[in-house]
Amino acid sequence: MLEMGADQVDEAVAECAELLRSVADRDWAVPAGSLEWSVRCTVEHVADDLIAYAGQLTGRATSGYVGYGITLDEGLSNEDAVGVVTATGGLLSAVVRTTPPGVRGWHSFAYGAGDRTGFAGMGVAEVLLHTYDIARGLGVDHWLPPSRLSRSLLAHLFPHVQPGPDPARTLLWATGRGDLPARPRVTAWHWHNAIVLPVEDGADVLELRELSPAAAMDLAVGGAAGHTWLGGDPDEGSRAAGAMVARAYARGTHRPAWGTFVVVRRHDERALGTVGFHGPPDGTGSAEVGYGLQERARGHGHATAALRALAVWGLGQPGSPTLRARVDPGNQASQGVLRRAGFLLADPPVLQDLGEGVDLRYERRG
Repeated sequence: MLEMGADQVDEAVAECAELLRSVADRDWAVPAGSLEWSVRCTVEHVADDLIAYAGQLTGRATSGYVGYGITLDEGLSNEDAVGVVTATGGLLSAVVRTTPPGVRGWHSFAYGAGDRTGFAGMGVAEVLLHTYDIARGLGVDHWLPPSRLSRSLLAHLFPHVQPGPDPARTLLWATGRGDLPARPRVTAWHWHNAIVLPVEDGADVLELRELSPAAAMDLAVGGAAGHTWLGGDPDEGSRAAGAMVARAYARGTHRPAWGTFVVVRRHDERALGTVGFHGPPDGTGSAEVGYGLQERARGHGHATAALRALAVWGLGQPGSPTLRARVDPGNQASQGVLRRAGFLLADPPVLQDLGEGVDLRYERRG
């Protein structure tokens, strides 16, 4: 699995500290690469972000940043400034290690929140990208973000970016710091934190948690995608959904929010199955949905509640896309889920499925 957590924060901070110590005897008043900040200001910014991200999780921030920050003391030596980065990095990694799954703190990119994986990824991104800026500003032109960390970071926070053969160069291109053959120059960018959609489902409060390409790849090859599953292991339908996201990501056609969501029961953090889209809306403005729960989770209305929440979100997107679903005519239970979630039989209702008979078509419009 392409992991993103406390160990990756520690690794990124160690890479940064090694570079900074190697240039501690130089003038840190020069610009950090293409940034307007000086090297010293950039070091301060990295430390401030690391401690801020830790505070967002420990403070359970819901609407903005926790009201504190960090500045380097005037006259602090460059060598001692490196210690500030390692100290704040250690605070973030400790918080990531001890924060329970499902806990989130406010962040604007995207959808107003991030969990422990998201804040670990954001911390790694800040450290690696600004270490690159600092290295360029001080003439260390050979330094690049580590390949393994870059690949993991792309698959967690940049799901819209098609991976390339050189993860470090792809990461730099995706953040406006370089060029890639056959890809246009990036002039505006941001990362993407996974969407979480609340689902009110009677006594059980559910959430739909967006599956990152990294988690999807893990799910597709037999992993648990970072979740604890009700039946012990993910069901085959969820693995197939993960494989679909992984293939789209590899092709560069995956779009954030239009992939797969894991249905999670909040009170015990158990994953019950998956629901999601087969891709973004097509040229006609239609997007196909799919869903499936583990056998032990069926019969409680969870699938209906999850699909209804997904449909409300999808139909609320710009252009108000039409949602469609395909179902075997003999699958009465699945058809019942669709009807209860507001889907109606399409006109015409029968869709020829090449090689496999026919499917019924259901649709829901905004």
